[in-house]
Amino acid sequence: MRFSVIIPLYNKGLYISKALASVLEQTFRDFELIVVDDGSTDDSFQVAQSVLKNVDVEHQLIHHENAGVGTTRNNGVLAALGDYICFLDADDWWAPTFLERMDWLIHEYPDAGIYGTNYYYVKNGRQRICVTTAKTGYINYCRTYAEKLQMPLTSISVAIPKDVFRNSGGFKPHLRLGEDFDLWIRIALSHKVAFLDEPLAYYFQDSNPTWRGTGHLTDPKVHMLWNLDNLSEEEKKNPDYKQLIDNLRTYSLLPYYLSERYRKAAKQELAKVDWSKQPRKTRSLYRSPVWLLKLRRRFLKTGSRIKQRLISHR
Repeated sequence: MRFSVIIPLYNKGLYISKALASVLEQTFRDFELIVVDDGSTDDSFQVAQSVLKNVDVEHQLIHHENAGVGTTRNNGVLAALGDYICFLDADDWWAPTFLERMDWLIHEYPDAGIYGTNYYYVKNGRQRICVTTAKTGYINYCRTYAEKLQMPLTSISVAIPKDVFRNSGGFKPHLRLGEDFDLWIRIALSHKVAFLDEPLAYYFQDSNPTWRGTGHLTDPKVHMLWNLDNLSEEEKKNPDYKQLIDNLRTYSLLPYYLSERYRKAAKQELAKVDWSKQPRKTRSLYRSPVWLLKLRRRFLKTGSRIKQRLISHR
């Protein structure tokens, strides 16, 4: 079997039908579908059962107690029979040719340890292409990501050889934010990365933001940026990786820096940044008084909410 498509499912009863339909409508048919329900408390499991009841696609529907998305995806891989693993979140969807074009990418670039396609970011009923800095072929993952912080690989747009996934150790079960990035970077640092510059997946942002790990501060104990000590030597010797991680630190840790609860933890991570390689704008930002940064952030949030309301009423 060519592909195993794994959908982790938790309280996505409103969206799972669309995700499943996008898999069942794939033009490339050599795949199995594995839905792993992570102890949903809504009707997600029942909806998935109903959709899959009479389909002619080989599939499994697995249920376990709530354990988090990393464990859920790992359990899906344990049940997988395909040579390549693909993931699709339960409120996202694929274009009908996703697997067909992924199969083409694998044939054209057989030496990669992970494959990815471009994708759309869907918010407020609008969609935009997410990656503008990469062309089809083998890419330098760290350099491509660091350039504009556009994620070349996401949990809905990759295919991974099953042996590579297993040898990497899979997703770290304790991580709750960035568990996918943590795996992609471990694979990318030891394997080639092949990218297809065609947007074939849809990353939906209009569902409950708490499901996306956004809108609140995740405890550093389960946040990927505080859990990269295993790659500390890589940070010393690999300038591309160093630049990517520093860019992610300065971009992602500002809300933590402004929080009294997490400011100390944020400062400890920010102390690792090579500030000489950061833009002047970023250096100036972190030199500003905390009260001014908080005021600026509040102003930007208010502006963003007003903009979203205006867009939604058009």
